[in-house]
Amino acid sequence: MASVHESLYFNPMMTNGVVHANVFGIKDWVTPYKMALLVLLSELGRSGSQLGLLERRRLNRLLLPLLQGPDMPLSRLRKAIEESCPHLASSVHIRLKLMAEGELKDMEQFFDDLSDSFSGTEPEVHKTSVVGLFLRHMILAYNKLSFSQVYKLYTALQQYFQNDEKKSGIDENDMELTNTEEQEGKMEKEELDAPLSREEEISCSGPLSQKQAEYFLSQQASLLKNDETKALTPASLQKELNNLLKFNPDFAEAHYLSYLNSLRVQDVFSSTHSLLHYFDRLILTGAESKSNGDEGYGRSLRYAALNLAALHCRFGHYQQAELALQEAIRIAQESNDHVCLQHCLSWLYILEQKIFDSCVLLEHSVNKSLHFGLPYLASLGIQSLVQRRAFAGKAANKLMDALKDSDLLHWKHSLSELIDISIAQKTAIWRLYGRSTMALQQAQTLLSMNSLEAVNVGVQQNNTESFAVVLCHLAELHAEQGYFAAASEILKHLKERFPPNSQHAQLWMLFDQKIQFERAMNDGRYHIADSLVAGITALSSIEGVYRKAIVLKAQNQMSEAHKLLQKLLIHCQKIKNTEMVISVLLSIAELYWRSSCHTIALPVLLQALALSREYSLQYLASETVLNLAFSQLILGIPEQALNILHMAIEPVLAHGAVLDKGCAMFLVAKCQVASAASYAQQKKIEALESAILNLNEAKTYFAKVDCKEQLRDVLYFQARLFHTLGKTQERNKCAMLFRQLHQELPAHGVPLINAFK
Repeated sequence: MASVHESLYFNPMMTNGVVHANVFGIKDWVTPYKMALLVLLSELGRSGSQLGLLERRRLNRLLLPLLQGPDMPLSRLRKAIEESCPHLASSVHIRLKLMAEGELKDMEQFFDDLSDSFSGTEPEVHKTSVVGLFLRHMILAYNKLSFSQVYKLYTALQQYFQNDEKKSGIDENDMELTNTEEQEGKMEKEELDAPLSREEEISCSGPLSQKQAEYFLSQQASLLKNDETKALTPASLQKELNNLLKFNPDFAEAHYLSYLNSLRVQDVFSSTHSLLHYFDRLILTGAESKSNGDEGYGRSLRYAALNLAALHCRFGHYQQAELALQEAIRIAQESNDHVCLQHCLSWLYILEQKIFDSCVLLEHSVNKSLHFGLPYLASLGIQSLVQRRAFAGKAANKLMDALKDSDLLHWKHSLSELIDISIAQKTAIWRLYGRSTMALQQAQTLLSMNSLEAVNVGVQQNNTESFAVVLCHLAELHAEQGYFAAASEILKHLKERFPPNSQHAQLWMLFDQKIQFERAMNDGRYHIADSLVAGITALSSIEGVYRKAIVLKAQNQMSEAHKLLQKLLIHCQKIKNTEMVISVLLSIAELYWRSSCHTIALPVLLQALALSREYSLQYLASETVLNLAFSQLILGIPEQALNILHMAIEPVLAHGAVLDKGCAMFLVAKCQVASAASYAQQKKIEALESAILNLNEAKTYFAKVDCKEQLRDVLYFQARLFHTLGKTQERNKCAMLFRQLHQELPAHGVPLINAFK
């Protein structure tokens, strides 16, 4: 957000005992709180040699937020000083008491003595330092006050001190009335009051000076970008912004922060209103004309139209966005503003891709951005091109080469945010291509990086969408490998880092619902899985419909599941969501198996295999081959099924989910048993023993994800094999375990051989 322009100031007024200085180039005024700070600085100068190094360091760290922040009650100020230096806090309190309980001439003498801080060959304070500038501003503001204003300031100081005395007296009475019970309730009270401390601090301050307003706006804007959890809540922030605008309606930057705050809660009306007011005030104050000459007025208009187009596009109002974008292009062309035109071209591509699939505009935008020296815009264009080509099935090595070129731009120009986006993009691409190991490596790379941007101590770095995406992928990867506790910890961290009202919360909400759904399906609790479908649908309609069909299929409602999958298939083909198209085709093939239409499933699987290979989706291709092998097993050619299994099982075991690994090993065992029927006796025994080993491995995988239905099927199969081999003890053990699971999960009447997963 742009900094507050020098031409902005607050109108002089008298509110809540706060005396505003006359506005003759002065951006600050004297308040009782600032007088308390002046006393602190004076006492610090007197006792400087007596303070230890650690105490001085703490006080120096404390001074800057005290000087820049809004006014606070004296009790809070004393508490802050006591934490750094208790002796100095006592001196400040005594000095303020003498001044407040004395006469007006004592306050005048205090301000006269402040000038001595700059005198001498080695002054206590340098005139150009932060403290020196503050002292000079206060002395100048005090000297500009009339006698009546000086008297009002003295009265305000007395009231400020008396309010603190009254509060201290009430606290002492409370301490006398409560004995042991307060010790238990004290911590609870402090915990309840802690989140409100920032809001209490602001609400007690009255109108802010320009410098305080600048600090407040820059601090909140920085927190919204880097760590939204530490910023004020949307309602509280809007309340303070309304308070600022009440004293100065032409404060343009306050309108812009109000726009950002409205975006947090997806309020289209308020965000549009604040954005328009921001540019209106920017033009009215003449700030743009000062920095850009006569072009300032037109510049504000074209960027206002461009920002309005971006806002409408964000909320899905594409027709209004196109109209605003055309207006921005027209004004930019009249002014020959190539930078604005390049931004317009990027947004034009975003709008055009909603209508037809073309990368021509984007390629042109990247070339022009590089020509005009706009690395940020050029890099964003390259990222978008890589994303589109990943969905188009381009080879991974070419995409990584393109991302490497964009990374050179990022590191050359220290574009920290785009470095994060690039790594998150690589994570998503490797996930798309089914290389979970590479995706995990990229995710860990981003999480171990430190931000290039300077942020305050205690603020989370890189609290952006890129980190939310990577953490969500990381949670899903852990859940796929059966580490549900670790996945829960990651999701818990996501909930703390991105609260439900934040703009990136929908990402972890969707992944959380999906992980819970998969666990419920694995555990055979279809009623719980069905209840989760509504939440998934609210966040992603395609994912919700697909999972509804999976639940119907598991409940043997074949016709309803088939109708739903057919509708979803047509929709996904229309929007070119190839990954979901392949998943839907595999589910339709499974429906055909369960309905004993084995030959009809083959063309569907071949279509899925052709798509997965065309779009370089290796993992989906391997999964499709496993399904083809299962079809061949059902059709009575297990030898051929074993041959093609060797093509697909390696990527599944290397990068697949634990459930898929178990299903693959279970399928290998089935094919081995079916092939052994034609073998000689000795070879048949070896084949059956090998199948038992594979079943043990499959059983380990299924147990890891608590997939009880598959475990039951494996135990049944093992019991039959042990019976064939004459191993009675092992057979009885498997039969007992099978019976326990079978009583817990009664069968739905589907033959064992007709279910691959």
